[in-house]
Amino acid sequence: MSQASAMLDTYPMDLGGIDKRVLSACIEACFDCSQTCTACADACLSEEMVAELTKCIRTNLDCADICDTTGRILSRHTGYDANLTRAVLQACAQACKACGDECANHAGMHEHCRVCAEECRRCEQACRELLAALG
Repeated sequence: MSQASAMLDTYPMDLGGIDKRVLSACIEACFDCSQTCTACADACLSEEMVAELTKCIRTNLDCADICDTTGRILSRHTGYDANLTRAVLQACAQACKACGDECANHAGMHEHCRVCAEECRRCEQACRELLAALG
């Protein structure tokens, strides 16, 4: 059981019919993606061809920030705002798509970009699954 699942199980109020498994998976994916994108940006900064990775670094850092914020918002349920949650999930899915696409452009040359592209795809899918579950 993940920490997100464990915390959701302790929540004293009803979560309003949200599928805890899908919510937990999305929270975990957001935090994992944030860490991966941060590490990828740092690895890009260590590359000899750093100037050619400027867009990748920027996209990584934007995605990391959006994923971290999304994971934090999804972890809060008191005073839940469905419209805000949907907007944040849509933004996160878009950031992950953009970052995944950018990292995929460098994946053949940089292993960290390959790993990051995969993690971005996983997080994008988790956000889309939660959006579908929210209706």
